[in-house]
Parts: sequence; C-alpha cells; structure tokens
Amino acid sequence: IDRIAEKYNIAVDGKKHRALIGKGMIGGQKVILAKPQTYMNLSGESVRSLLDYYKVDETEELLVIYDDLDLPVGKIRLRAQGSAGGHNGMKNIIRHIGTQEFDRIRVGIGKDARIPVIDWVLGKIRREELEDYRQAVELARDAAIYSCSHSFMDTMSHFNRK
Repeated sequence: IDRIAEKYNIAVDGKKHRALIGKGMIGGQKVILAKPQTYMNLSGESVRSLLDYYKVDETEELLVIYDDLDLPVGKIRLRAQGSAGGHNGMKNIIRHIGTQEFDRIRVGIGKDARIPVIDWVLGKIRREELEDYRQAVELARDAAIYSCSHSFMDTMSHFNRK
C-alpha cells in the first residue's frame, strides 16, 4: 500500500474504520487504499466496516494484498477467489465479508521449518533475501495498479507467469 501511495501521491493518513486510509485516482479509477490497524487476525473487522461505509462490492472492487508463507520469497500469486489457505487474517476477512470471491495478491515470504511460524513472520528479513522481498513488493504494487485499468483476469494472466 505504501508503494502504491508513493507512486500516486496518495496520503494514507486518514483514520477511519480501524484503518489508515487514503483516497486517490489510479488508471482513471477512484481508489481507497487502506491499511487495517487491527491485529492481523482481526483485519476482517476493518475491511467489513470499510466496505459498508464506502458501499464497495467486494466481489468486483475489493483487492487484498497479503503475505503468504507458502510462496517462496520474491514470488507473487494472484487469485480471483479461494480459501484462506491457513492465513488467519484472510480467514477473518472471509468470515466478516461472507464470501471467498474477491481478488487478492499473495506476496511470498517463504518459511524456514526450523523457525516457529510466528518468529518467522515477525522476524527480521534475512539480508540475502532483502532484494527478493523488494522485487515482490514492487511486483505486487505493479499488479495492483494494473488491475485498476484492466480486468482481474487480464491482471492474473499478466502477472502469474512462472
């Protein structure tokens, strides 16, 4: 969200619906950038409140960007629907909005079986993986921006290359 906001000069500093939000235009589309400020496992509360307030159709207008342990560091994967895949934040979003049918961009953070998941997710990025993380964040930013002026099916075709 920060990278998108920087590129389009959107200040994400408003505080509403338990989130930091910013409004702007991308690709001729009005957008609301939101960073829930709840615990990650409760992010659905903020998302539901935002959807209701702004009258957003979650199946057509919502895009969630989140980290994914099951993808290697530096990879992204776009999906138009699906389960939470074990991600507690996504489980909460799905529960609060009542559907799995919304667009999402998964950003790979990999995992190390020797390190407990919570320590991995909240730990420091390894120096040797820093550039891979940067590239993944840039790809996710570019995919989100592209989706503002293209269908999500086209966006998936463009960014889900092996």
